[in-house]
Amino acid sequence: MTVIEPLINFNGQCEEAIEMYKKAFEAELVVFMRYSDADPKDLHNEMSDSGTEANKNLIYHAQLKIGNQKLLLCDTVASNFSKNGSIHLAVTFDTAEQVKTAFTVLSDGAKIIEPLHKTAYCSCIGTLIDKFGVYWGVQTVV
Repeated sequence: MTVIEPLINFNGQCEEAIEMYKKAFEAELVVFMRYSDADPKDLHNEMSDSGTEANKNLIYHAQLKIGNQKLLLCDTVASNFSKNGSIHLAVTFDTAEQVKTAFTVLSDGAKIIEPLHKTAYCSCIGTLIDKFGVYWGVQTVV
């Protein structure tokens, strides 16, 4: 079975983001590995300095389970790290209260694109770019 799983790269803030997302989405941390846990044979080219003292505590691979979906996260150690604003992650909840909770948690240090409001297709929706540069949309089913 083929599955698309979003992978978010961070520039040294992955662990902080994981804690925020666990709280916002009631997510379960399934996998958590630091670069110090990685097999050195797996690290190549731009990742070659991931074993340095400065990088060993960064996140090599993490998985959060949000509902029935997986979200992959890591800190990049590549020198050409850049944020991509073209990806927007949408999370759909059963209730407006869940949307409000997630939006409140994600709002800390965020740029609000659309505050929480009601539309013709859902009872509660809001969008923002969190303090890590990730573009989120949170909404209800109906």
